[in-house]
Amino acid sequence: MFANNEVGTVQPIVEIGQLAAERGVLFHVDAVQALGMLPVTLRELPVDYMSFTAHKISGPQGIGGLYVRRGAPLHPRQHGGLQERGRRAGTESLAGAAGFAKAAELAVLGLTQRQDHALLLRTTLLQELDRRIGRDAYVINGNSQHFLPGILNVSFPGASTDVLLMNLDMEGIAAASGSACTSGSLEISHVLQAMKLPAELLHSAIRFSTGLGNTNEEMEYVAQKVETILNRLRK
Repeated sequence: MFANNEVGTVQPIVEIGQLAAERGVLFHVDAVQALGMLPVTLRELPVDYMSFTAHKISGPQGIGGLYVRRGAPLHPRQHGGLQERGRRAGTESLAGAAGFAKAAELAVLGLTQRQDHALLLRTTLLQELDRRIGRDAYVINGNSQHFLPGILNVSFPGASTDVLLMNLDMEGIAAASGSACTSGSLEISHVLQAMKLPAELLHSAIRFSTGLGNTNEEMEYVAQKVETILNRLRK
């Protein structure tokens, strides 16, 4: 992954790609979270394949893209007509592709704005949590320097993830225990387990993610409700 979808950590893709290339290993990067939030210049990255999706950059759902380095092998998994030059069967979604292209254009042009907006929301939420519950009452999971500002994974020791999620949902706040792919599941995040976090952090982790439609006022509301919920649980 270019950037992890649960904790937001940005991986050292250049270094990994160079190690892979030195050993003749083909390198595929999932850049779904990175597109529109980080600069992605494929000609400067030592990758063989990189995948993207449109809905993460406000494009249409159901359309994605795969970059393939010139000369890298690509074998079809679906066989059929030749209209896709033998790469896959089926008819492409022209409307989806056009929407994806426009969304990508806007995402690149508005990259700095997206980054600044997401960082402002993250900063506001953390400052409000500091003010309301104190910095010692929560732990940020993930790298403190290399992160996507739009994903914030936080543990609240002393509270349980499922109870927190239920209470947040009752307050109209959408959050999750892991990635959007695992929404509805109360299983402990495999990402957090791989990070070997202590049990009190594993069982109290909440993932917040923000987008262009979110506001500072909403971040203040989230912090306020977290304070109310924690106070209620402690009593």
